[in-house]
Amino acid sequence: MTTPFDLTGKVAIITGSTKGIGRAIAMALAEAGARVTVSSRDADRVADTAAALTDAGLQALGVPCNIGRKDELRALVDTSRDHWGPADILVCNAAINPYYGPAMEIPDDVFAKVMQTNIQSQLWLAQMAVPDMRAGNGGAIILVSSIGGLRGSDVIGAYNISKAADMQLARNLAVELGPDNIRVNAIAPGLVKTDFARALWENPEFANPRIAATPLRRLGEPEDIAGAAVYLASDAATWMTGQTLVVDGGATVPV
Repeated sequence: MTTPFDLTGKVAIITGSTKGIGRAIAMALAEAGARVTVSSRDADRVADTAAALTDAGLQALGVPCNIGRKDELRALVDTSRDHWGPADILVCNAAINPYYGPAMEIPDDVFAKVMQTNIQSQLWLAQMAVPDMRAGNGGAIILVSSIGGLRGSDVIGAYNISKAADMQLARNLAVELGPDNIRVNAIAPGLVKTDFARALWENPEFANPRIAATPLRRLGEPEDIAGAAVYLASDAATWMTGQTLVVDGGATVPV
């Protein structure tokens, strides 16, 4: 018996999907029936992730890709299409945060790299995937943002700017692509225990106050975000677009 969350027959491309939140999303989409294309810069991790999903009886293809390089994004979309057919679901999860410190001191080239990798690449991927979605009468695009896009910071300001821009990109694309039945939404995770955020959650001076201020009294796990992606990718969310779904254990609830 099918459910509104059934993704059987759908094709999904997920960037940054060989560890952490991206891998959890890839696993959840595949378990819901999707044929998934996993990707990251590390070819060995790509192969290992695809093999792990395949060994679990799921449908997976691995394609290495650096999202900061437009030609590699093009190859990712084309290779996935050649193997599975056109993408129905695009999850833009990969991002970078190479600078920890005040925005007043960030080098120009580093700021530009953050903006290109975390924002421009999302738009590039959408531009590449949308023609097939239009031809197929619809699709779902999910941008993985962060609650950092809702807050100020004196140490990860450039990253937060890029995550706020992801939310606005979702709104803009939702307006532009809605008439084509293409839904565009964002997910804003709170602090999740991933390698990407390890410097934060492994530091008790930072993590303990954050946990104490979070209503659910814990940090997130990658799997806590995966269900939101399944929802936004599925028919359960057919009338939801242009929104940012915050999944943070209640950390941003005003008190």
